[in-house]
Amino acid sequence: MSQPAPAPVDERLPWRQLFVFGLQHVLVMAASPIAAVFLMSKALNLPSALSVQLLSATFVVCGLGTLLQSLGRRGIGARLPFVMLPGGAPIVLFILIAQQTSVQTAAGAVIITGLFYFCALPVFRRCLRYFPPVVVGTMLLLVAINLAQVSGRLIAGHPAAGTPVDPLNLLLAFVTIACTVAASRWFGGTLARLAILIGLVGGALSAMALGVFHAGQVSASPLLALPTPFPFGWPQFDVVAAIPLMVFAVISMVEATGQTLAISDAVGRPVDGERDVPRTIRGDALASLLGGVFGTSLIITSGENIGIVRATGVRSRYVTAVSGLILVVFGLLVPVSSLISAIPEAVVGGTGLVVFCIVGTMGIDVLRRVDLRDHANMYVVAVALAAGLLPILVPGIYGALPANLRILLGNGVAMGAFTAALLNFLFFHTGARRVADVAPVTH
Repeated sequence: MSQPAPAPVDERLPWRQLFVFGLQHVLVMAASPIAAVFLMSKALNLPSALSVQLLSATFVVCGLGTLLQSLGRRGIGARLPFVMLPGGAPIVLFILIAQQTSVQTAAGAVIITGLFYFCALPVFRRCLRYFPPVVVGTMLLLVAINLAQVSGRLIAGHPAAGTPVDPLNLLLAFVTIACTVAASRWFGGTLARLAILIGLVGGALSAMALGVFHAGQVSASPLLALPTPFPFGWPQFDVVAAIPLMVFAVISMVEATGQTLAISDAVGRPVDGERDVPRTIRGDALASLLGGVFGTSLIITSGENIGIVRATGVRSRYVTAVSGLILVVFGLLVPVSSLISAIPEAVVGGTGLVVFCIVGTMGIDVLRRVDLRDHANMYVVAVALAAGLLPILVPGIYGALPANLRILLGNGVAMGAFTAALLNFLFFHTGARRVADVAPVTH
């Protein structure tokens, strides 16, 4: 009797395909760890040798976390095609804690927050039923808008206020997007699935032809960089200093909920929210603990990765497992890391814009399953979008508020998700409402 075919998420592709598809994930998302280390190094005036060491450690920890989420062991890791990256907000919080106290205290705060994940998870797990499709779909839309804004800044090149954007940056972004669309339209088979990577390579080659891909910056020495535990010295543990990161951890758990449900839907695997979401969060917690040991901030699952899975149609978690191996190798080989960092931001931004907006289409697809003609659902989505879009469209609007409150209100994705969950509870879990209106956190 023949064995049944494995589910697409568990399919083991030939090694050649695993490598090229895994490399596609890495190249699209490698800008995040590079930008995180660059920002930390500049803000804290770190020596160049230490910056190289931190970049190596960040790639390695992201790779190990990706392996953990993709393969999963003993209830830790989602066993879904996730790639893990340093979050933008945690890096900023790490820098602020380091500037207000010490870098050793900031590293200790990351370790405390990693442990906090495990402590808070049992309480958070009981709240998962308050995240039905109307909440998840709204959250995905806000994630897409927020990440598209990040890509827009990469394309713009972070110009000063009132300074026009360099037309060359716009050209590189448009060429990258055009190459992606062309590959998706006219190529077939494996090449069509590599459209994102082909677009990135096309943009990089265009940059090289225009003289803005500075390959001379690529360093061939040293060849290897081995991460060192506690690069800032022995961490100092201050629970009060860690509060901003712990607040973000709660926000991260909300985002991980939406991402787990979305990626499960993208790969066509039925998901049990109360089982699979905690696995994802435990993976984030363990990777963040490891990040604290090696001098990085929180390492979390990447929402933009969902767009790559949907765009390529490649649903195997073994692809992202190979991505994890590639990230580890990149972290150990200095020339490879510096070569990736030489790709112009406008090219990365053009690629990201496509990927992130695909996440938005997934949010729309989830919301299609919700009856938005229903008075309650309409208000849940409308008010949640209003709360979530305000800090995205008007950055700094909450700048005069206390720091801890600003962390929550200033995160558009978190505000939208919390608002949607609160209104969903108000409309569907209080008073007399139809039981059929309350959708479970499953697909």
